Amino acid sequence: MSQQVFFAHANGFPSGTYGKLFAALAPEFEVSHLQQHAHDPRFPVDDNWRSLVDELIHHLQQQAQPVWGVGHSLGGVLHLHAALRCPELYRGVVMLDSPVLTRADQWVIRAAKRFGLIDRLTPAGRTLGRREEFVDMESARRYFSRKPLFRAFDPDCLDAYLQHGLQPVGDRLRLCFDPATEISIYRGVPHTSPGSACQLKVPLAVVRGQQSRVVMRHHTRVVGRMPQGESLTMPGGHMFPLERPQDTATLLKELFARWQHRLPRSCA
Repeated sequence: MSQQVFFAHANGFPSGTYGKLFAALAPEFEVSHLQQHAHDPRFPVDDNWRSLVDELIHHLQQQAQPVWGVGHSLGGVLHLHAALRCPELYRGVVMLDSPVLTRADQWVIRAAKRFGLIDRLTPAGRTLGRREEFVDMESARRYFSRKPLFRAFDPDCLDAYLQHGLQPVGDRLRLCFDPATEISIYRGVPHTSPGSACQLKVPLAVVRGQQSRVVMRHHTRVVGRMPQGESLTMPGGHMFPLERPQDTATLLKELFARWQHRLPRSCA
């Protein structure tokens, strides 16, 4: 019987973009996911992402058993907050280049919001004015393949992003992930938490891209102080799950196999 993984994507990258990673986890693991977080009107984007965590918990409660929660960037933080609130829904959490914020980080974020500087602290400022429409798929491919964020993508993952990240609107292609929603998510980055990460009742791993500028050394030290926390690294930058999807799947399988032996019999 396949074990259940529930995946949560990075901001702006619909889950279909990660199809090669999901395929590499099969058949041992069955991956569930939402195609796009933050687009359900029942769970509008709010400050500190409380509603987005509610959305994730809502879908986790419909799973037949506790899951391995895996999230990239935004998705990793959502899983961490959901696991702090509802640990019974999880077997463990893996954050793919998602930071476990310290109190100092949270203070800086709070101050940036208060003084109108959050667009400088997060990618929100770079998202403003982003191109949303394209004449055809080839023009979209040229546009994205030249962007630094996409330059190291596995070719299949870039194809998947074009397939799942764009939709026809009239005679043009338009981004599926609403840019205004993407910006709102960045601006609402949490400066609070449901609890201390050290209180987490399930195993947690933070996997950092070696060239990442999102997960910093002090974030990994926080994880190292957790009773069931560990820090790992992967080649690549912040987008390593889409740069090296098969290597990421191998790491996840090894991690889950190791955790499996530590779980109580009722969870194994």
